[in-house]
Amino acid sequence: MTQTGPLPDNRNPLPPAARSIWLLLIVATLYFSYFHNLGGIGLVGPDEPRYAWIARAMAETGDWVTPRLYGKPWFEKPALYYWGAALSFKWFGVSAASARLPSALAALLATLSVAWLAWQLYGAETARWVLLLLPTTVGMIGFSHAAATDMPFAGMLTIAMVCAGVIVGLVPGSRDSAWWRLPWLLLFGFFLGLAVLAKGPAAIVLSGGGLLLWAASTKRWRDALGCLHPAAMVAFSVTTLPWYIFCARRNPDFFRVFIIEHNFKRYLTPEFQHIQPVWFYIPVVLIAMLPWSLILVWSMVSGISRLRRNGSVSASAAFWLCSAGFCLLFFSLSRSKLPGYVLPAIPPIGLLLARSFVRFSKESPKSLRWVTLAFAMVVLPVGITLIIIGTRFHASQSTGEGMVVGSCVLFAFALANLFLSFRSEGFPYAALSVLPVLLLIVEFRALIHPWFSPDPSGRTIAAELAAKQIPADRLYAGAMNRGQLYSLSFYLHREIGQWEEARANPGFLLVRSRDCARLVRPPLRCADPPIELPRSGWFVYRVEAGESVGGFDHLGGLGGSSRGGHRVDRQPR
Repeated sequence: MTQTGPLPDNRNPLPPAARSIWLLLIVATLYFSYFHNLGGIGLVGPDEPRYAWIARAMAETGDWVTPRLYGKPWFEKPALYYWGAALSFKWFGVSAASARLPSALAALLATLSVAWLAWQLYGAETARWVLLLLPTTVGMIGFSHAAATDMPFAGMLTIAMVCAGVIVGLVPGSRDSAWWRLPWLLLFGFFLGLAVLAKGPAAIVLSGGGLLLWAASTKRWRDALGCLHPAAMVAFSVTTLPWYIFCARRNPDFFRVFIIEHNFKRYLTPEFQHIQPVWFYIPVVLIAMLPWSLILVWSMVSGISRLRRNGSVSASAAFWLCSAGFCLLFFSLSRSKLPGYVLPAIPPIGLLLARSFVRFSKESPKSLRWVTLAFAMVVLPVGITLIIIGTRFHASQSTGEGMVVGSCVLFAFALANLFLSFRSEGFPYAALSVLPVLLLIVEFRALIHPWFSPDPSGRTIAAELAAKQIPADRLYAGAMNRGQLYSLSFYLHREIGQWEEARANPGFLLVRSRDCARLVRPPLRCADPPIELPRSGWFVYRVEAGESVGGFDHLGGLGGSSRGGHRVDRQPR
């Protein structure tokens, strides 16, 4: 390994017109990739509505220490996301967009920090491409629009590793002054502490493992161990320990539930049932890096070829390879795997992708054209086939529409890659590659219609129930998936229980079709006709007692039985 990284190349500054175009494209990319349509769909899945509920409870009760779901302590994740979302609710109101804002901000900060380091290491051109290519990947767009802990964790860890890169001397001149390193040591400890507050001790493992792997490959042990400077450790402790100590003092079972069950057991055992093969994260990363996955593969092949010829890589490239590689290796060995676990590897891969693209597009422009053309030649026939099948031979309208939309996405990805092969000293044609991706983001609500129609969240159902004046405290849900049930509970601001015949009381039953009689048995009965919820496609039946039991009105509502009919699921992310 070489011991120092390359000096940044800032020669040939852009003319004013090209600089303006780049600035406009970068601002548009960052906004549309991370902030546009944050509330385009309601809170979906089992995690978004639960995390948002906990954050709203913090904002309402003022208890910023103990996360509570439906009034009970919930120690699946630490408090950082909940704090961010609770503040967002206070400042901007309770909504899906507010719940997802912390993830969007974390993605923005991570991207800007990586771009800054790319500028320091490789020059302005690579930094510009980081600001275009990284935000437009499927992984960064998707997780920045999720009300979850994945992006805050990845964002804070990425910034911590950028600070670590400065500490170990990747940036030219960063090792010349101990006083110059002090702020970076404090920042490293601070952001690593925030990462531990976002998702737990995995941040220490990932950062430490990446640094040790880099030290072993470069023989720069002294530089790597410099990250253990007392200043960094103090900043880390001051940031992290107060919440953990307060939460453990208030909740005696915190250590067992959070550390043992949700960290060690999740990693070492298949208890949480997220079992995947050891190669699971290879396709996950390729999908997360779309539409630039083929460029990534081409860069990897070219980089391996260069390594064989030269026998070494720069210390800066090795740093980010080790950071991303250790993350992938660590979670590949886990017994429990979910796509979001390897999100911390995406920013380092994005930086390496931008650097490789800039280098190889100058050194091998013909190869780049062939790669992008090959992508188009593969994608176009697939897209055309999907259109033919979707318009002529589909089994249902939604399936056909989904195939047509899928083909449009593939065409946009192909066009984006073709733009990358256009190079000019004047107008930055290649930078226009982000426009097809931004167009997909703008048309997001139309594109998801075949898959998310009707609304898969509980937002539409809750609005219709409120309009029909159905009391939430007397409502049961029939056969409803747990994600939509959690979402409905969030929007109704009350935990909604599933219908259980053995514990049923009179009230209102929410069902997907006119099948109330199949669920309700004597002495209860369904009162016809049902109340239709046309936008969501659901029906509400009034469930009343039979004559032998007495009238509906004097028996009260669901009361505690509704609450008991729904347990908190313990198979989280």
